[in-house]
Amino acid sequence: MSGSDGSLPAWSEPFAAAARQRLERRLPLGRLDRDETIGSSDGRGVRVAIIDSGVERGHPALGDRLGASLVVELSDGEATVVEDPDGLDVAGHGTACAGIVHAIAPGAELVSVRILGPNNRAKGATLAAALEWVVEQGIGIANLSLSSRSDALYGVFHDLADRAYFANTLLVCAANNVVGASYPSLFAAVVSVAAHDVPDPGVWFYNPSPPVEFGAHGVDVDVAWRDGGRMRATGNSFAAPHLAGYAARIRARYPSASPFEVKAMLAAMASPVSGG
Repeated sequence: MSGSDGSLPAWSEPFAAAARQRLERRLPLGRLDRDETIGSSDGRGVRVAIIDSGVERGHPALGDRLGASLVVELSDGEATVVEDPDGLDVAGHGTACAGIVHAIAPGAELVSVRILGPNNRAKGATLAAALEWVVEQGIGIANLSLSSRSDALYGVFHDLADRAYFANTLLVCAANNVVGASYPSLFAAVVSVAAHDVPDPGVWFYNPSPPVEFGAHGVDVDVAWRDGGRMRATGNSFAAPHLAGYAARIRARYPSASPFEVKAMLAAMASPVSGG
C-alpha cells in the first residue's frame, strides 16, 4: 500500500525526496567512511535468518549460501520449529529478501525459517516461535520483512526483541506497509527500515526522529522470485534486507560488535542527504 505521496509504502515519507532535508544533522561522532569501516568484508562467518515465506533452495540468486531450511508448524496452538527438507518458498517473498541479502553480503550463510503461507500471512504465535528459535541458535542477524499488528502479543514481541538484543542477535525489521502500529518493527531494540525512492541499493538514510530509523532501497527493486525467476517489487519488505546485508558485513569485520554498536555504525555510515 502506498503512502500519502502515492508511490511509497506507508512510514516512508521521511525518506521521500521532498522531506529528506529534515534528515540532515550534525553527527555527534562524525561520519564513518564505508570503505574504511567495512573494507572487503563480504559477511563470511555470519548467519542471517530470513523469517518469511521460505527461501527457494537452488535459486541462482543465492549461490550456495542457503545453509538450512526450517518451517514453523502450528498444531493445537503449539508452534514447533522443524526441518523443511524440500526448501520451499510458498510465495516468493522470502526468496526476494534472501537474494537482496546475498547480493550485498555474498559470504553470509542464509538460514530460512518459513512462517508465512501462500497468502503471505501467519499467526503471531509462529512469528514468536521463529524469533525464539533464532535467538536460541545464536544466529547473528535476523531479517523480518513482516510484522504483527496483534496488540495482544505486544508484550510477547517486546520481550523477544529485548531477549534478542541481549543475546547479541540483531533484528532488522521492515516497517508495516500500512499505517498503524506493528511489532517488532516499532521497538527501539531493532533496526527498523522503510523504503526510500532513490534507485540505488547502496544508499540508505538515517532518520533522527523515529519510530522508523532507516530508509533503504525499496521502490522498483529487481528481486529474485519463485521458480528461479526475478521480478520488480516495491515495499518496505525489500528495504530491510539491504540493511541486513550491510549489518552482516559489519559483523563479519567486527565479530564482537553488539546490536547497539552495529546500529550506531549503520547510522554513522548513512548516506548524506546532499549525496542522495
